[in-house]
Amino acid sequence: MKKHNFYAGPSILSEYTIKNTAEAILNFADTGLSVLEVSHRSKEFQAVIDEATALVKEILEIPEGFSVLWLGGGASMQFCMIPFNFLNKKASYIDTGTWASNAIKEARLFGEVDVVASSKDANYTYIPKDWKIAEGSEYFHYTSNNTIYGTEIRKDPDVSVPMICDMSSDIFSRPIDWSKYIAVYAGAQKNLAPAGVTLVIVRDDALGHVERAIPTMLDYRTHIKKGSMFNTPPVLPIYSALQTLRYYKQLGGLKELERRDLEKAAALYNAIDESKMFEGTVTDPNDRSIMNVCFVMKPEYKELEKDFVEFCANRGIVGIKGHRSVGGFRASLYNALPMESVKVLIEAMKDFEYKH
Repeated sequence: MKKHNFYAGPSILSEYTIKNTAEAILNFADTGLSVLEVSHRSKEFQAVIDEATALVKEILEIPEGFSVLWLGGGASMQFCMIPFNFLNKKASYIDTGTWASNAIKEARLFGEVDVVASSKDANYTYIPKDWKIAEGSEYFHYTSNNTIYGTEIRKDPDVSVPMICDMSSDIFSRPIDWSKYIAVYAGAQKNLAPAGVTLVIVRDDALGHVERAIPTMLDYRTHIKKGSMFNTPPVLPIYSALQTLRYYKQLGGLKELERRDLEKAAALYNAIDESKMFEGTVTDPNDRSIMNVCFVMKPEYKELEKDFVEFCANRGIVGIKGHRSVGGFRASLYNALPMESVKVLIEAMKDFEYKH
């Protein structure tokens, strides 16, 4: 039975990425060695990281003056690396979910953090509006997409200070106005590669201005100087990321990726809004994530939620159970997920509704 993978992360990868990665595990670049065992200092792997870096810059249209880094530790490590490198006295953060809240907690270890707004009062089911950046802030940090709650900030905010963004779950789904940013970071396990590598993009001239000493491994300048090779990088996820980036370029780049993502999300949200059994947890269309669609059974059908998960499993639909803090269902529509899978889910929703 064909599987339709809606897991929130680690999540679906393209067949192109999986196939080419599997081949490299057996024989990498005709070396007769596995990519799992080849030296990261070899010319063959250097070519991998060079091409992957170049493709990130090309696809995201990153201008001169920014460095692309491949680091370990996940996006959660960036919650401390960001303030370590950029926060002297004060920064502004917006609280739109669990990961934003975690980033705020870490930043408070390094300086004053002004939380400009929060949607915690409604279990993060909306994006706050009409907030202002605190005076004296050195940067503004936000989480663009909230995987658990299904909200997303899809347009670069207009603020008076440089911005930093955690784009772990929606990078490569929209253009970025780089003139507004000093850093963007993303864990790979949503739209890029298997878990294990974190993509970090930093503006070079924004570094070196904090007054504190920074441990070597936590200083972005260390990794810029060494080309992400200060210590052994996560070679397999980087190789997989290269395959994904090649695939994205073949598809037509960012414009085509965004078109597909918007189309998939619109189809599923329309099905939810037209349903007599299901309803979305995020009611404002402007706040709805196109990466993670969260929905529940209407109150009169609440007891059927477990049955629907089992109904879907029998059709090869996996990973739709909602996060425990929200309940219901979550369909993650990352770049590698085909429209076919969305249509299968919509059909299952309609058939289940008809049955009951």
